[in-house]
Amino acid sequence: MDYDVDLDCEGLLCPLPVLRARKRLMAMAPGAVLRLRATDGMAAVDLPHFCAQSGHDYLGAAPVGAATAHFLRRGNLMPE
Repeated sequence: MDYDVDLDCEGLLCPLPVLRARKRLMAMAPGAVLRLRATDGMAAVDLPHFCAQSGHDYLGAAPVGAATAHFLRRGNLMPE
């Protein structure tokens, strides 16, 4: 899947991947795609929930080495 920004969250535990995703997404243009690489299994639960609550789109996940790549599309929200 194509993406605009890559964010390495490997080795970080909940809630750090979500907090870093939030910060990075707010600096991106609406419609841009973030690839977040995480090794914490809870990211598969936390990231879709975060997207649903904050107006971003969770596009899915794919294995990448020892991590999982999660794809998030920035919503059309104003920065907080």
